[in-house]
Order: sequence, then C-alpha cells, then structure tokens
Amino acid sequence: MEKMSCKVCVTGGSGYIGSYLVKKLLQKGYTVHTTLRNMGDHAKVGLLQSLPNAETRLKLFQADIYNPDEFEEAIKECEFVFHVATPLHHTEGFQYKNTIEAAIAGAKSIAMSCIKSGSVRRLIYTATVMAASPLTDDGSSFKDSMDESCWTPPNLSLPYTNSFVEDYTDSKTLAEKEILSFGNNNNGGFEVVTLACGLVGGDALLSYTPASVAVLIAQLTDNPYHYQLLRFLEESLGKIPIIHIDDVCEAHIFCMEKPSIHGRYLCTNSYISSAEITDYYQKNHPQFDIKPEYLNGPKRKIKWGSTKLIEEGFEYKYDTSMILDDSIKCGRKMGDLQ
Repeated sequence: MEKMSCKVCVTGGSGYIGSYLVKKLLQKGYTVHTTLRNMGDHAKVGLLQSLPNAETRLKLFQADIYNPDEFEEAIKECEFVFHVATPLHHTEGFQYKNTIEAAIAGAKSIAMSCIKSGSVRRLIYTATVMAASPLTDDGSSFKDSMDESCWTPPNLSLPYTNSFVEDYTDSKTLAEKEILSFGNNNNGGFEVVTLACGLVGGDALLSYTPASVAVLIAQLTDNPYHYQLLRFLEESLGKIPIIHIDDVCEAHIFCMEKPSIHGRYLCTNSYISSAEITDYYQKNHPQFDIKPEYLNGPKRKIKWGSTKLIEEGFEYKYDTSMILDDSIKCGRKMGDLQ
C-alpha cells in the first residue's frame, strides 16, 4: 500500500498504547486520525501534536466511548481502524449504567461506522488476555494450556479481585466478542482482528507511569494495590502473560500491513509467575530492597499454547528480561523508583 496516501484511525490516541502506536504509524509514513475524549486537555493534545510528523500527517478528533457516534467522523475515509480506547471509569448521566454497557455499545458503534465509511478494509481491536483465562467454566481448576480457545468464564469470584477489575474484565471480554461477531458475519466487507495483549511493560510517552507498568514493578515499589492487581492476573490466568509496548504496537501494525488476516490472536512473549518476577528482580537488581514474602506464590505448570501470531510471520523482539528491565527504566524516569 502507499503509506503516504493511506489513512488510519486510532481511537484513544492519548493513552499508553494509543500514543505509542500513533507515534510509530507517523514514523512509518501513515496519515493518522486519532481520537481523545477532551480536546481541551492541553497536556494530552500537546503530547500528540509534539510527535514527529504530526504537523503534516496527524489529525485530532474529539470522541468519547459514552458518545460512540462521535467516532464516525474520525473513521471516515480511513482504510484501517485500531480500536484502542476503552472506558475505565463509569461516567454518570449517560444512557449506560456501567462501563460494561458502554464498552459493548462503543465496539458495536465503531464497527457500524466502519461499515458506513465504505473505505475501511480492516478493524483491529486492542483486546486483553484478561478475557482469555484458561480457568474451567466453574473456576475450580485450570486447563493444561492457554491459547485463543480460552475465554474468561463470567461471574467468577477470584482471590485479589475488586469491582474495578471485575468490570474491566467483563467489559473487555464482551466487547471483544462483539467486535469478532462483525468479522464472523462478514456483513461489513472488512476483516476483523482482535489482539489479546498481555500485561504491557517498557517505556512510555506519557508523563506518568502507565498502570500496567506500575503493576509490573509492584514488588519494587511495594505498592499493595498494584501488587494485588498482579496477583489477580495470576489467579485468573494461571500465570502472568507480559509483553513489551514496542512489540504490542509492532503487532498491531503487522496485522494492518498483512494482505489478509482475521480472527483472534493472543499477543504476548512471556508467561511468568509473580514469584519468578520477584526472583528476577532480586538476582538482577539487588539494589532494591524486596520483601521476601513476594517470593511466595503458586507454581503452576500451565503452558503458553498460543503460536498463531508467530505462525502468521510476526517476530517478537523483547524477551522477559528486556520487558522487566525497561519497566524499571520507565519507573525511574517517572520518579516512582529511586
């Protein structure tokens, strides 16, 4: 494809993954439409406008998942759409009673906008491995491996849970299924890809530590809330799938540039326990005073069973040590680690 004339849309362009993806797309020569909730947020607008090539090839649009029809203008004339945005906190006063309803309605509306555009060739959704738990349906045990056939059972009561992670897991699971239904029906004339990404670590363009990076370095900051989230992932997924932000964005672009690709893909390059993360930090970063109890944790023998993305030709560039080391660098840069 001719990159200079190819327009792509990224929803949620001011977030962790969104901003990094926008930067890479601009570097690679694409014209980018991106959305953010509030064009009056000068810090977020300034971040996007400061990216290389933004002056000539980036156009900003205000759009909110709680008003999903607002995305139509941003999607118009685009060939590829990356749906990265997701509601994290409920906004009162709208037609949706919670973030779950908002996420599903947003996914459906964006897919309908792709159909209406007549130009979109592929819709790529940033999903999460939190929707791909290898737990059995009753939640009593784990399957032998984790792959694309795994879907998180609804209404499970797990250790380390809270209302936020329950709503986030449900909203992302149901929104991914909604997006995939458009590809299954093939009514829109475009392909649908979902990338269920692991816990994302590495650098950031933001001025603060992204939540996923904060979770990855929770044993170093001794933050009980972030460590609880890490353990929730472990209890729901068996182990913790992790991936570098650079690999996440390259995987998105890979799925755009392939002549044809569709369906669900798990996107991660390491499957590790919380105790193994702690052990790595202790051995390779002894300058940190890590509590010994962080070495306590389950030692499950679940295998990572997904090779679909690699079979398509994608190559991960960042291994476990690089993900964890770059997460430490990010925490230091943001002032969370001394």
